[in-house]
Order: sequence, then C-alpha cells, then structure tokens
Amino acid sequence: MNYKAGFIGCGNMGGALASAAATKYSSDICVYDKDAAKTSLLCEKYGAVTADVKELIAKSAFTFLGIKPQFMKDVVEPLVDDINSSETVVVTMAAGLSISFFTDELKITRPIIRIMPNTPCSLGSGMILYSCNESVSESQEKAFAELMSGAGILDKLPEAMIDPASTVSGCGPAFAYIFAEALSDAGVEVGLPRDKALLYAAQMLKGSAEMILKYGAPATLKDNVCSPGGTTIAGVHALEDSGFRAAAMNAVTASYKRTLKLKK
Repeated sequence: MNYKAGFIGCGNMGGALASAAATKYSSDICVYDKDAAKTSLLCEKYGAVTADVKELIAKSAFTFLGIKPQFMKDVVEPLVDDINSSETVVVTMAAGLSISFFTDELKITRPIIRIMPNTPCSLGSGMILYSCNESVSESQEKAFAELMSGAGILDKLPEAMIDPASTVSGCGPAFAYIFAEALSDAGVEVGLPRDKALLYAAQMLKGSAEMILKYGAPATLKDNVCSPGGTTIAGVHALEDSGFRAAAMNAVTASYKRTLKLKK
C-alpha cells in the first residue's frame, strides 16, 4: 500500500479526520474531493497528497467515505468493483447508514468499519465511536486505532449503539456552541467586551469537560459550585425555570429521531 489512508470527501467531517491523520502521517495520507480547494488546503497545510478516486482506493490501506448519507449510493455504487478488487478497509461515517447497507445493498465485500466522529477530531480532542464487521481482522482494527489516535478518544461499540451514542457525541458540539454563544451574549449584556465574554465561556466549558472526564458525576460537581444562598444556585434555578435540562434532552432525542429517518 502507498497510503495509510485515503479520504473520499473532505468536507467538515471528512476534512477533520483527514487533517488529524495527516498531522501524524503527512504524505502517507491521500485525499480526494470534487472541490479541489478542499484537497489543496489539506495538501498545503498538512502535507497530504491527492489522487483520482480509483487510484486512492487501490493504494490506500483504509478508504474513508466522507459522503453525505443521501448521496452515498450514487457516489459509491460506481466504485464498488474498484473497492472489492482492492485490499482496502472501508470506513464509513454516514449517519443512519448501517454496515449492512454497504454489504447488502451496495454489495461491498471488503472489511468495513463504521464510525461516528465529531468535528473536534481536527484538534485532537474529538470522540470517535466505531464498530467493525466480522471481516475486519485484529491487525486491521489495531492499525485503524493507531491511524486515528491523533483525533482524540476512540470507543468501540456494538453497531446498534452507534446511532443513539452519536446524537450525544456527534451532534453535541453544535449544542455546546449554542450554549457558549448564549453565555457570551449574556456576558456582553452584563457589561463584558465580546472577546472577553467568549474567552471566559469557552475556557469554562473546556475546564468543566475536563473535570467531568476526571471525576465523573456532573451532579456532584455542580453541587460543589453551588454555595448555600449563593449566586450560582440562583442561576441554576433560572435555568430550571427556563426548561434548560428538558431542552438539552429534547435536542438529543430529536437528533436521534432524525437519524432513524435517514435509515428509511
């Protein structure tokens, strides 16, 4: 194999994973996108190389399909013979499309790893959920984990858990960004400069996430911040009055319902 990995589709998610891999492996990473500007950026910034899609498949140990679910069949179906005649491992990141879609509908016979990453993978602080079909060998899984080690935390799950889990880790960054923006807006409202308010909100979210990863039990951590009769518990009360907890839960369940619709 000439390349440790090839990426077909370098949009937000495919580009995030390609940059994470290229940061570590540089010219061992091959990228392809119909938008040449996206591949040029990855080549210039990280030292990745580009090739036509058939060469990418033939020469890549792993072929990542960074293609939106609604376009997957149209894009991949003409490439099935090239995939099946290669030695590549197929890696799909399309929401709602199970491994059986690729094996039964598209008739792909190569080993397949299904992943659900998130955009912080581009900074090495991401979360990648993954599941393998029975054709993936132990050595291939190990090579995949090494390839993606620069993206963040990897967690292997039964495939049935991928969809619900991804609505937390995959959709969650958007919810966190809305929260950060709201905190920043509120900071401006009470008199902070915008850049300061955004810095404080972002660093607070980063630090709070690290506390949860280290100590767990967010309810206990929350209680530790809330002094009796203090300012924080007053703010928590306001959040509860506004249905904050229910709104967050509704966001996850709405995302999951949409994922189920993509399967149809």
